[in-house]
Amino acid sequence: MQINDQLRAEILRNVAVALAEDIGTGDLTAQLIPADRDARGRVITREHAVLCGTAWFSAALTALDPDATVVWHANDGDVIEPGQLLCDVLASARALLTAERTALNFLQLLSATATTTRTFVDAVAGTKAKIVDTRKTLPGLRLAQKYAVAVGGGTNHRVGLYDGILIKENHIIAAGSIAKAVETARAIAPSHAFIEVEVENIDELRQAIAAGIDMILLDNMSLEEMREAVKVANGRAALEASGGLDLQSIRAVADVGVDRISIGRLTKDVRAIDLSLRHTER
Repeated sequence: MQINDQLRAEILRNVAVALAEDIGTGDLTAQLIPADRDARGRVITREHAVLCGTAWFSAALTALDPDATVVWHANDGDVIEPGQLLCDVLASARALLTAERTALNFLQLLSATATTTRTFVDAVAGTKAKIVDTRKTLPGLRLAQKYAVAVGGGTNHRVGLYDGILIKENHIIAAGSIAKAVETARAIAPSHAFIEVEVENIDELRQAIAAGIDMILLDNMSLEEMREAVKVANGRAALEASGGLDLQSIRAVADVGVDRISIGRLTKDVRAIDLSLRHTER
């Protein structure tokens, strides 16, 4: 995912909401500082990580001081090490103090998502499996976190319910069969939307393949079942493994020959990266 016009608009929306939440009717403490004073600062990382979220950080500062400057010494996607200088900042002292927490929150969160993703990507290196995200994102930050997954080397699944159809167990029950669910999906799907079917056993896999589906999600299957699924599919459909996978189990799953592995914890189990914004002399 690139920073296109849609994402640029989303960055501004994310920042506006976050600043409004934090500032409310006004930053009382910042009023201790003269309005005409400028300040300098620098962001340092305290741990190994993959940097992500620089555009959100900069936008938080320029939203409060359009003349603020942020000079980055590392880019999104770069591996950063403890003690590394990430950027230098010059802005109104009040703006820097007010925006600091919001700016760091975005940078810490998105760097965490990118870092976790890179860890999973590295774990399956040498196999054909791609690491894929899910819709288990923090509310209001869907595009931001999916951008971070891409920065970390992962692959984006559908953004929301509008750009892809994932036929699950309850959809199949309501439709009457996999074949009927697929038929209806094809009739209603817009041209840009893909169709994927979730299966829980080899019999359902055979039904999905018979329906001509190009992508099939293997839900909570054992390694033995996944190996059989790869043989049965024989390249006729892309296979995506899903269900409670972690760093201890993911390599074995990749080795059976699936094409994709979806991991919810890339975006839902986030531990913020430890960063520090240190103020320096004017």
